[in-house]
Amino acid sequence: MTQENDKNINLLIADDEHEFAATLVARLEIRNFVVRMVNSGHDALEAIDDEEPDVLLLDLKMPDMDGLEVLARLREHHKDLKVIILTGHGSFEAGREGMELGAYDYLMKPIELGKLIEVVRSACEAS
Repeated sequence: MTQENDKNINLLIADDEHEFAATLVARLEIRNFVVRMVNSGHDALEAIDDEEPDVLLLDLKMPDMDGLEVLARLREHHKDLKVIILTGHGSFEAGREGMELGAYDYLMKPIELGKLIEVVRSACEAS
């Protein structure tokens, strides 16, 4: 998959760290991704019900609902949605639990953009 194909990939970023998420949106849009951003777990669930993205980039720690709870709820109605968990508060245990709930991958912040794009493309190809 090339950068030209990335304009066909719709991403949703759910992260309560507004500055981090906004910067990530800008960096991904420059590379032709279609990106929306929300700042809470509840907003992520609503946004996905409105328009399901190709890939959800989901922060593990959010004040209203953690990423694992969001992921568990998504599996009820959006079983095939590719979810990549992002966290700055990571642990092996949380990553393993996320993978058991069906996350596609688990990445630690700070995120190297090239690695993130590689994982997003891989998730889309796995669809």
